[in-house]
Amino acid sequence: MVLLGKLADLAGTPTLTLAPPSSAPLDWDGVIAALPPALAAAAGDPRNRVAVNGALLADKADLQADAGDEIALLPPVSGG
Repeated sequence: MVLLGKLADLAGTPTLTLAPPSSAPLDWDGVIAALPPALAAAAGDPRNRVAVNGALLADKADLQADAGDEIALLPPVSGG
């Protein structure tokens, strides 16, 4: 999993390894459950976006990741 911006700062690392799903693809609820509590709370912000293998998802509920897929969490961009 790739973390960007404040999510990487909160995690203390730009990447995390999640356990691969046992039988079914990993969904958004599974991602949140696999994260440390503080990071899960921050990742749940509705302004954050999710990409799988470089493809931005319109809705986090559409997340279906298999073993080896790259999930990226992208917080909103700020600044000028």
